[in-house]
Amino acid sequence: MTDDRTFPSALEAVSRVRFDHDGGSGIDYEPYDAFLPAGETTEWFRAWTGNDEVDGDTFRIFAQEGTGGLVGLWLVREGRPLTGQPVVYLGSEGETVHLATDLGDFLWLLARGVGPMDVAHRAWTAADEEWVVRPDPAMTAVAEEFAPDARPRTVEEILADAGKGIPGLEDTVYDLCR
Repeated sequence: MTDDRTFPSALEAVSRVRFDHDGGSGIDYEPYDAFLPAGETTEWFRAWTGNDEVDGDTFRIFAQEGTGGLVGLWLVREGRPLTGQPVVYLGSEGETVHLATDLGDFLWLLARGVGPMDVAHRAWTAADEEWVVRPDPAMTAVAEEFAPDARPRTVEEILADAGKGIPGLEDTVYDLCR
């Protein structure tokens, strides 16, 4: 695991995009302009799991949504850079969802107008309707700049691959809860 806390350029660019949940993009997403500090991540993770013996060192939190759920990189791929780590959602009510296999796929998810809560809602309800894609021009520009190779992937493809080849997030978190 890396202890790198350098905020990737792609996330810096995302932090400058305006996400208007009620009007414009329709995405409930509030990006940070830096990773949540290590101490705050540990404090939050201990409260979230009810376990005072854990820390949040395997997460780099970079956003939240309106209910307080957090979005971050989960550092489970040994030897890969931060941008090559899976992106996950950790909900305010204990929800756990794989969002993307890496940061590039996550950028394209946002560019297509699909946010963390959209994915989480679909996972919780097992809904099978088609995705409503609302392309966001500002986010598309960010994704084209920082993840041009991920572009051909659809929302369905991104989400189908999100948890492949990595431990189960829900089981991992559940095992840490007290």
